[in-house]
Amino acid sequence: MSRFDYIQSAKRVLDIEVQALKHIEHYFDDQFAAVCDTILNHAGKVIVMGMGKSGHIGKKIAATLASTGTSAFFVHPGEAAHGDLGMVEAKDLVIAISNSGESDEILGLFPVFKRLGIRTVSMTGKPESSMAKLSDFHLQITVPKEACPLGLAPTSSSTATLVMGDALAVALLEARGFNEQDFALSHPGGALGRKLLLKLSDIMHSGDALPTVSADTLVRDALLEISDKGLGMTTIIDEHQHLLGLFTDGDLRRILDKRIDIHTTKIGEVMTENPTTTSPHLLAAEGLHLMQSKNINGLILVEQGKLAGQDKVVGALNMHDLLKAGVV
Repeated sequence: MSRFDYIQSAKRVLDIEVQALKHIEHYFDDQFAAVCDTILNHAGKVIVMGMGKSGHIGKKIAATLASTGTSAFFVHPGEAAHGDLGMVEAKDLVIAISNSGESDEILGLFPVFKRLGIRTVSMTGKPESSMAKLSDFHLQITVPKEACPLGLAPTSSSTATLVMGDALAVALLEARGFNEQDFALSHPGGALGRKLLLKLSDIMHSGDALPTVSADTLVRDALLEISDKGLGMTTIIDEHQHLLGLFTDGDLRRILDKRIDIHTTKIGEVMTENPTTTSPHLLAAEGLHLMQSKNINGLILVEQGKLAGQDKVVGALNMHDLLKAGVV
């Protein structure tokens, strides 16, 4: 028995769906622009509805709209008929998805939409369908054929619906001037949120956790401070918290190679003057870039003084802190 050609089948699906997507380019028309204008200028939420596969696509469209600046959520039509319609207000706009445009569960809700004065957008493959005729706006998603050889399973049509939804979301995003900062605010727990929201002040060691010694401290005692605070370094400051220098584990190795006596040498004699510093208000991702560009493992955070030499130390961190915060 010969083996079925799975790869050829997959390529056929790809070709059919690519052609379907090229086909829906014709439906980015005045109706599409009118829907965008209406969503952009209306005061309420966008409610997305769909049954079956259209419902699955609708959930993704609602999620994409919500994460790109358009207040939106998905309501299951079946649940809407049994109480969930209470979540929909007169000022909202409904996007109803059905390839056939004849979904009984959705059609049964249109009298309520009309009574409440809710504006409706249908997204169907049949402009002559009941849903298309009942809606204030219609977005066409007709495709030449489904990738399913039986012509039954939603394949090309569901892909076209998803792209229409993405096109809406992105067009609205651009019209609003929605930027990376806005996106991060709706994704605070993700990697992008950490990249665009987390500041060095959020993860720095400060107060009693900040390693500090005076310039007169013996190296041996400075090592105790380094060990106690666990950052692999200590700042050297004056009585006003002004930064004088830095001493790190790497500096220790270098002075030991020179056979400098740590029991009699003061830290001010071997510290690194003018170390790399930055503001605690810097984004953590930018702090990481600074450390990588300077090839350093620790960073001192200062509030800049009016005069040279008056930078006040307020915090410190190392690469491990950035790793724990998920920035690395």
